[in-house]
Amino acid sequence: MEGGYQVIARRWRPKRFEDLVGQEHIVRTLSNAIERERLAHAYLFIGPRGTGKTSTARLLACALNGSEKPTVNFDADSDLVQAIMGGSCMDVIEIDGASNNSVEQVRDLREDCQYRPSQCPFKIYIIDEVHMLSQAAFNALLKTLEEPPPHVKFIFATTESNKVLPTIVSRCQRLEFRPIDDAEIVRRLGEISKAEEIKVEDSALRAIAKLANGGMRDAQSILDQLISFCGTEISEGDVLSVFGMAGEADLAKLGRSLAESDYEGLVSCADRFSREGKDLSRILTDLSGLIREALLEAIRSGGSSNKLGPVLEIEPLLRILDALKAGERAVQKGLSERVNFEVTLLRAVDHARTRPIDTVIRQISDLVGTEPAGQKKN
Repeated sequence: MEGGYQVIARRWRPKRFEDLVGQEHIVRTLSNAIERERLAHAYLFIGPRGTGKTSTARLLACALNGSEKPTVNFDADSDLVQAIMGGSCMDVIEIDGASNNSVEQVRDLREDCQYRPSQCPFKIYIIDEVHMLSQAAFNALLKTLEEPPPHVKFIFATTESNKVLPTIVSRCQRLEFRPIDDAEIVRRLGEISKAEEIKVEDSALRAIAKLANGGMRDAQSILDQLISFCGTEISEGDVLSVFGMAGEADLAKLGRSLAESDYEGLVSCADRFSREGKDLSRILTDLSGLIREALLEAIRSGGSSNKLGPVLEIEPLLRILDALKAGERAVQKGLSERVNFEVTLLRAVDHARTRPIDTVIRQISDLVGTEPAGQKKN
């Protein structure tokens, strides 16, 4: 390939609004704004990394500048659109907020805003990680942001909206990007794998989606790494081996051992995971996800679930989940990851078997046919 290999995340970057995955509400909002000519002068894109903020900013720039007038149906193959997507268009300026955060640089930007665009209808500034701007830089931007020249549009992107000054947020139209659903990630990775002629097991795609934690870019980067490691065929075992994850069967066995109060089984699993070099912190997180699924099933079905094997009610499931969440930090930060992992599992069993005193009193009262102390019969 001319210019060297280009990673999947760049090669499969969305070229049209309909290519954006999992952000239909964003696409609808921007499309309606463009078609109805109700474009704001400044947008603030907020959301986790890898969910499409920068890609959407470039697509919005293409929609505004790719044709004679704003349209969502721009020609993705035109030279001007290619220049915008490639970052070489003079009228679409991308700025990294982390390295261009001084007040002097923002003053230069404010002065540059006064000049009309050279080849496009609008001069568009895309500032990534805008929360990294200094307080003085934010203040220098305020007046221009409130009353920008008619030919200027601002698009800000951030992963930490709480660090953006309220005075900046109030001058922008705020759009929230959501973590992408695992099923959407699996579907998109399947399309990419087929186009790249890579054979990937469905269980491997699900494992990649779980690792990506809602980020499409992370999922594509993981797939790229696995292709380098495995070649044209990727199995679930490859994903588990490379990233130290536990498989679905191992998690199910661990969950059953918790539900059955099988101390020996839990210690045996912990020992095997440690010998195989598994990421114990990750396993604990995935196990918490499995317990949460059982809890939600119990809530929906009227009070109990057999997802872990034995039937468990809402109360013990909640206590198991509490114990696992409490132990996550100890596993991540403690001196002995394995010991803390084992202790967390064993404590989760004890929490599940412990009953609150008010529950015990109520059950005893039901057995003897009396009301608990302090309560009167009607």
